Amino acid sequence: MDTSVLIQTFIAVFVLADAIGNIPIVLVLTKGMTPEERNKVIDKAIIVAITVLLLFAFTGQLILNYLEISMASLRVAGGLLLLLIALQMLRGEIDTPITEEGRDVAITPLALPLLAGPGTLTTVMLLMSKSPSPHIGVIVGIVAAMFMSWLILRLGTYIEKWIGAEGEVIVTQLFGFLLAALAIEIGSTGIRELFLK
Repeated sequence: MDTSVLIQTFIAVFVLADAIGNIPIVLVLTKGMTPEERNKVIDKAIIVAITVLLLFAFTGQLILNYLEISMASLRVAGGLLLLLIALQMLRGEIDTPITEEGRDVAITPLALPLLAGPGTLTTVMLLMSKSPSPHIGVIVGIVAAMFMSWLILRLGTYIEKWIGAEGEVIVTQLFGFLLAALAIEIGSTGIRELFLK
């Protein structure tokens, strides 16, 4: 196993997943849940993120090539998705873990695109292309980074009892605004890549 590849993968995936930065978003999206229910959402999000990252690591470029989808298009789609979530947060419309349409927030937006976003997917594909077969370093790096992210998000569930109801509203509005900015940054990067080739 190539230790340098493992370390590179771990650092890249852990930083891009940004578990610490996602704690407030997890709290907002799971508002009204018991700690046990919130932990189940976190568990599911991490499992989905690991699955998607490993899938993309091994077959991502083939899938994108087959469907004729560029990473720029993925960035635009991810940006739009995050922007919709941010607008819901700013309007105070996120009250339950499942929306009226029955969408599970563990999958969208927590696993995709927050934990396993376009940048992370691109990175694992590039690392796989540089890694010698059987790519154990990349696989272990992805799993280890997601495990650390899981630990951080699990610890983040204790924050809610400290901030109270009013603090929750403030956090929701603040992070809705920041998430909107992040969404525009991701989307605009994709748009530049699409039209400035």
